[in-house]
Amino acid sequence: MTTNHDAHGPRAALPDDPALLHSVFAAAFNSGDSRAVDLAYEDRGVLVPAPGQPMTGPARVGAVEHLLRLGLPIDARTRHVYTADDIALLVVDWSIRGTARDGSDVHLEGTAADVARRGRDGLWRYVIDNPFGTA
Repeated sequence: MTTNHDAHGPRAALPDDPALLHSVFAAAFNSGDSRAVDLAYEDRGVLVPAPGQPMTGPARVGAVEHLLRLGLPIDARTRHVYTADDIALLVVDWSIRGTARDGSDVHLEGTAADVARRGRDGLWRYVIDNPFGTA
């Protein structure tokens, strides 16, 4: 795994192995830092926070921030990784469970069907993050 740095120190640890992308995403998510989560995506990467609702750019960031406001960790377990050159299909089981900051019970889970691409820097990022898979 490689760490990127800027003038303010470590920004994100992006993987050089696509099988580790979900772990990197979960660590960023669990830190509560939406900027760290966003680094796991290509610039024009797509998040599908609800079936049929693809989002990119500021809308994608807003969807992530909505989940982060719950104040709950995500658990992600990679089931399959299929790689063809610089493209990978990632299948992962995930869940967000617990009592949110507002006192509501939260039970979100799914099996993601995600697409990642290896960048010119050799690091993997999401092109499509589809947490509800075929739903």
